[in-house]
Amino acid sequence: MAPQPSQPQVRQNILKFLRSFLGVLRMLQIAFGAGLWVTIAANKYEGSIHFVLFVAVLFWLLTLALFFLTLLDKQDLVPLLGGDRWLSTNLAHDLAAAALYLPAIGVMIYKTDRNSYCNLEQYKHPCLYKVYLTAAAFSCLCCVAYLLSALYGGCRKCRGEQTVV
Repeated sequence: MAPQPSQPQVRQNILKFLRSFLGVLRMLQIAFGAGLWVTIAANKYEGSIHFVLFVAVLFWLLTLALFFLTLLDKQDLVPLLGGDRWLSTNLAHDLAAAALYLPAIGVMIYKTDRNSYCNLEQYKHPCLYKVYLTAAAFSCLCCVAYLLSALYGGCRKCRGEQTVV
């Protein structure tokens, strides 16, 4: 059994991750993803918006799991994906998220454009234009955050590094 790190060492590792580029990106991904799915779920949605909600919630939950496993330095406990493969796992997650957020952005832009007629002051009926516009902005922010994270992970992988921090 491996020796347990001391309490100050654990705190130091947590602070190191939270202050790292990837730690900040993960916190932004969690915040933007939560903003996206709360924006959609708090309003009436139908049709292709279900796909956007699926992508947002799926990657929000997966990002939370990756964040806390890395934060607590417990990635070795994940069978097949942890240990020496943790950087590759994070890279694959970020690339998949970016790839699925791209069509989600397209859906949100399409829905925003379809509801742009009700953005006039004279229009008095309920309108989802601002909701869709906000969701489109959050989708773009999420995609950019995941692309930056994938680029960072890819650079670390190309340099032959094995850790995410």
